Amino acid sequence: MQIPSLQDEEFQLFRRWLYRSAGINLSPGKKALVAGRLGKRLRHHGLGSYGDYFRLIMAERGGGELQTALDLLTTNETYFFREPRHFDFLRQQVLPALGRGRPVRLWSAACSSGEEPYSLAMTLAESLGAGPWELVASDISSRVLAQAGRGQYPLSRAEHIDTRLLHKYCLKGVGEQEGSFLVERRLRQRIRFMQINLNQRLPEIGDFDVIFLRNVMIYFDLDTKRQVVERILPRLRPGGYFIVSHSESLNGVSEALRLVQPSIYRKP
Repeated sequence: MQIPSLQDEEFQLFRRWLYRSAGINLSPGKKALVAGRLGKRLRHHGLGSYGDYFRLIMAERGGGELQTALDLLTTNETYFFREPRHFDFLRQQVLPALGRGRPVRLWSAACSSGEEPYSLAMTLAESLGAGPWELVASDISSRVLAQAGRGQYPLSRAEHIDTRLLHKYCLKGVGEQEGSFLVERRLRQRIRFMQINLNQRLPEIGDFDVIFLRNVMIYFDLDTKRQVVERILPRLRPGGYFIVSHSESLNGVSEALRLVQPSIYRKP
């Protein structure tokens, strides 16, 4: 079956739906991405147009195919210890002042396939030892959350993990699992993976000392950024840190946080 072309009016249907559902503002240049990621679903269902597929997912009213389409269009590339200065700041400036009595709590609020929360978990385990800590990791995509929960990755994904940490916290696959590595169980069990849409009311997940919201707001327009940050900030403890990616800024988004250094903010 030959996949049809994605027409402009069909692209606009998906574009408006994704904005309403996830707050993601697709630029016109993402038309090829939408066509590429959803084309195989047209083939799977034997559909003759992207418009037919859009009507299918709308008719399901939240069914499995609707989630599949959302997963396909919201999955972003990530890797272990991305933007390493954030992990250095956490290890050198934040964690030494915490961990005295109550558990240290972190939230990876757009965790994708798990590389960020596992990087955070290794940092916490190294810095706090046997001290209590909790880590929540969330994403809108159920598919990447399932992958994150497994904690298994191709060996090629380990290139940014320090060799000592790799040997200490990961297991090299053998036999049928050769060419992959698995984050060890005791580290996996310390992370609570949850499906959360940041553009909807947040579930009761408690308060946090540090919130990572990196490489997701680049897909939001200004109004959506303001709404998302306003929704998240009550979950950040006074004195807590809010960390975005180096390519992002909260300038014009929120005045409730104090800039510590580029991409790192603190709640008074």
